[in-house]
Amino acid sequence: MKKIILFVAISSTILFTACKGDQGPPGIDGQDFLAQVYETTVSNYQYDPEYNQYYSGIYEFPFTVYESDAVLVYRMSGQNPDVSPPADVWTQLPQNIFYNDGSGDFFQYNFNHSFLDIQFTVEGNFLLTNIDSRDITNQTFRIAVVPAEYARTNPSMDDVMERMEMNDIELERLEQ
Repeated sequence: MKKIILFVAISSTILFTACKGDQGPPGIDGQDFLAQVYETTVSNYQYDPEYNQYYSGIYEFPFTVYESDAVLVYRMSGQNPDVSPPADVWTQLPQNIFYNDGSGDFFQYNFNHSFLDIQFTVEGNFLLTNIDSRDITNQTFRIAVVPAEYARTNPSMDDVMERMEMNDIELERLEQ
């Protein structure tokens, strides 16, 4: 009886290791990385006095975004002059800007999105009509739409660009 059980165990092991079939889809470490990165500049925002917020227009995604995908947004917050040419510095949203005048005032760049489109907002704890116009004009954003599995790692803009093997020149621009 022991020999029969041993024979069945060895036979089934050989049988199941020799099975063939279609290979499943690659994981996040596979060759197919389906993220998309786009860039847009918000020329100006519309002020909504009822909510004391600024809203951009609505930008439609030029590709299919699934409900399970993660949408990450980064704002160009400056440039690093220590390298040549200067490198863009990207900060993930939401991003708070605090005033150093002792007032406790701050405002925040944020965004709303669906699987169809995206809209940028500026919110604050003071009357936003007093905000410096430079803070609500010509703000450049990068939108990274990444598969949910990869997004769990909370990648930086550099991580996403490196994984996609892209550089700034290859980015498509979203227009309102």
